[in-house]
Amino acid sequence: MTSRDYANRKPTRKGSTKKRGSKGNPPKRFPVLLLLITLAGLTGFGYVLWLLNSTDETVTTPVVVVDKPKKTTVKKDPNALPPAPEEEWTYLKELENKKVEVDLPAASTKPKRPYQMQCGSFRKESQANSLKATIAFQGLEAQVRKVKGTSGMWYKVVLGPYDMKRDAERQRHVLQNSGTNGCQIWFWESS
Repeated sequence: MTSRDYANRKPTRKGSTKKRGSKGNPPKRFPVLLLLITLAGLTGFGYVLWLLNSTDETVTTPVVVVDKPKKTTVKKDPNALPPAPEEEWTYLKELENKKVEVDLPAASTKPKRPYQMQCGSFRKESQANSLKATIAFQGLEAQVRKVKGTSGMWYKVVLGPYDMKRDAERQRHVLQNSGTNGCQIWFWESS
């Protein structure tokens, strides 16, 4: 094998090298078909214009003069009102004489029970007092009740009594916004 000197070799241009056997770019041909279509279109357009121009000169329409009838003017009073329309409806007269009877339910004699909101039930009194303090920081007053259940002693954190359930709902939303969730609204149970 012969040794080649790659260090002193001249760089070759990659873009200027021509491939062997290629004929090069063929010469561009003039688009004869496009020229013929354009000439046919222009010729047709010119013919249509010539037809329109020649028909205007040969065809004349007779001019008919019609006398306009004279209008008779009636002087009206500008302040006069048109006559009032006649009423076609009868419901207006019927409504004037109509009497409406309303059945009101009898007032219930059953007294309303007040509502309470329970926010927790714990085994340890310290946990109940911690929740009571959290509720107090929201500006609400809670009570811790000691209740004997079937499984032992429970400490319930209760708010209320509320005359309307809506009042309890408002305070529950205040507690939910502060992160205290799980409060339930029930009828008041005296301890």
